[in-house]
Amino acid sequence: MTEDDPRAAGRRAAHGQAAYPVRLETGPTGAAAVVAGLGADDVAVVVDVLSFTTTLALAVERGVEVHPFAWRDERAEAYARERDAVLAVGRFEAAAAAPVVEERAAPPVVEERAQRASRDRPTLSPAAMLRGDGLVGVQRLVLPSPNGSTISALLADAGVGVVGACLRNASAVAEALAPALLRGASLAVVAAGERWPDGSLRPAVEDVWGAGSLLTALVGRGVTGLSPEAELAVVAWRTVADDPAAALRSCAGGRELAAVGFGADVEVAAAVDVSAAVPVLRDGAFRDAGTSSGPGPA
Repeated sequence: MTEDDPRAAGRRAAHGQAAYPVRLETGPTGAAAVVAGLGADDVAVVVDVLSFTTTLALAVERGVEVHPFAWRDERAEAYARERDAVLAVGRFEAAAAAPVVEERAAPPVVEERAQRASRDRPTLSPAAMLRGDGLVGVQRLVLPSPNGSTISALLADAGVGVVGACLRNASAVAEALAPALLRGASLAVVAAGERWPDGSLRPAVEDVWGAGSLLTALVGRGVTGLSPEAELAVVAWRTVADDPAAALRSCAGGRELAAVGFGADVEVAAAVDVSAAVPVLRDGAFRDAGTSSGPGPA
């Protein structure tokens, strides 16, 4: 079957959920599928609760411009220098860079080491970003991550508006997007997911919950036309909405972070609707829609 075969076009439309104005998929390949055919008036929302979009929302709240960038790309340092920006590091890199307290450190000791290292340099850690670690004098930040940031960088070339959402700012993002959606714009929500050690996609339930929180807020504002995939995220969110912090602590992603000393990141990410930030990607950088120049996504 060639790409020009009508059956191939039908398959692309089906997997892209083209019959629905509000769509949801997971990972970079899913992101490419659901934004296919969308235009400049349409929007893609990236959800990476643990941790890119949570850290992103906290950064733009502080007035920091955030440049997404592919993970472990050797060009990142040069990219940051060209933009007079600071290159953030991963939370595990920060912990590894700190002086070793003991050879087989327990998780709280690892987290303490990471906190000491991040005082001089920003990291992907939401808890560190909330504290403002390493942000003195920082106006522009290159923030790589293996999932949310990488997907955001890919979507920047897709010709649609790109917004970052998490549990902390889901209602704020819904409030910003609802007017455009009610006027007929389409929305592609991307639950970023995680990676297995072999590099393959591991769907992450926390990102489905984050997407469901956003979609629930949009439905409450009159938005309709959700695909079955998007509807499933709404149902998933309703199952944990009464105690999202407990759910986040219990899921695989939350347990993984807690096990290696970053339980504070899970707690920060679990706070719901505490932020008014709406990170919008323009000219290669996320800025808060309330402070960035030009019209917002609505």
